Amino acid sequence: MTFATESPTTPVEATSSFAPPVSHIVQTIQTVIASMDADDSALENQTEDTWKFQYGTVEVVVNITGTEPTDTFTVFSTVLAAPFKDEAKMTRWLLEKNASETFEARYAIQNDQVLVLCSRSVEDLSPAEISRIITIVASVADASDEFLVESFKA
Repeated sequence: MTFATESPTTPVEATSSFAPPVSHIVQTIQTVIASMDADDSALENQTEDTWKFQYGTVEVVVNITGTEPTDTFTVFSTVLAAPFKDEAKMTRWLLEKNASETFEARYAIQNDQVLVLCSRSVEDLSPAEISRIITIVASVADASDEFLVESFKA
């Protein structure tokens, strides 16, 4: 009597019940922005992957590079542009806030601008996460932009 030592192989694709269908990601982004965009100022670019809207005193940018698991969902808002004064003090303030008050978002300096941003892969991105990320970035940016300009704008 002989036994087969190889198990049958079938392609198995890992899927998550938490991830919305591809079209729902874009629909969710648009719904969240519409609910936060009091001025009805949201703009979508021609490739349907970037949205901009006004939230309080800041402009918020939402971008999705695609809907594959390896693509990226990013939300950011510029809160201060160079030139800066007392850059060391500003940097320390930003790092302390990153440690205690920005949740999933963070402050960053890029191209002589201070940003509030959050970025993650699209894989398993739920509607609740989309809403939370957009809300956090917009709220943190709107709460800090005026202070940053008053305190650190040269």
